[in-house]
Amino acid sequence: MATSAEIAEAIPAMGSDTPLAAQAAIDARRRINLAGLRFPLPQSTRTITVANQKGGVGKTTTAVNMAAALARGGAKVLVIDSDPQGNASTALGVGHHAGTGSIYEVLIGELRMKDAIQMCPKQDGLWCLPATIDLSGAEIELVTMDQREWRLASALRTLKSDWIAAGNTRFDYVIIDCPPSLGLLTINTLVAAQEVLIPIQCEYYALEGLSQLLSNIELVRQRLNQALRVSTILMTMFDARTNLAGDVVRDVRSHFSGLVLETTIPRSVRVAEAPGYGETVVTYDPNSTGALAYMQAAYELSQRGAPPEQEPT
Repeated sequence: MATSAEIAEAIPAMGSDTPLAAQAAIDARRRINLAGLRFPLPQSTRTITVANQKGGVGKTTTAVNMAAALARGGAKVLVIDSDPQGNASTALGVGHHAGTGSIYEVLIGELRMKDAIQMCPKQDGLWCLPATIDLSGAEIELVTMDQREWRLASALRTLKSDWIAAGNTRFDYVIIDCPPSLGLLTINTLVAAQEVLIPIQCEYYALEGLSQLLSNIELVRQRLNQALRVSTILMTMFDARTNLAGDVVRDVRSHFSGLVLETTIPRSVRVAEAPGYGETVVTYDPNSTGALAYMQAAYELSQRGAPPEQEPT
């Protein structure tokens, strides 16, 4: 009897002249290879900030779907929503109305992180620290606070001991979604993380500002968190029907060899629909093109492992 890998390998590849058929073949292979697959788990918690100063590149979509895919692969994952819009909280189906315990209360010291975390209702192994509208004023309040750049990092360190003391096993991943700007909220997410995942839209405009983003990350690394590294670049909104998308992917891979995931995330109606139902595409339609792509990307991320530095300074 043929193995699933042999069955997947037997599916013929289609040429670029038939993009829909080519995508269908890719989806079929992924569906077979990913069925019931358990992802390799890191030896210690990987804290990853998903960042891009440009809006509309799929940053929040990437954060929540990568997190859901990792959880579906057997990992325990915490998503921290540090964007005042609260879109990650919406996509994960957790409450974030005014008055809900959130990252805002955690940052200003009114609440311990363990008391604000919510379990996501649609996916086992997935939790969320939500953001509420109160977070929109946090930038101003943080300016006058002691250790203002380290507030999130300190809260995460406290969470680790609180979480274990409560009889829980550690999180395998902490995925942090941040605002599309370099304010104190974003700086807090970079100081708290060891890795940065940068989603890049497959259009030339999306490359504008990338060098500035990398310079800002390097500045944070030098001055605030020497453990910080750009570990991953993910190409999003890929359209196989256009030469432009392929050209952008090739350019990014030539400039950032070793950082760019082999998996690209295609444009997908299902990915856009899912948050309207309080879900990620991984739970909303797990056999869709978008869900399979995020599952493959998450598996690739899990295989890469963490960088040598394990704790932020």
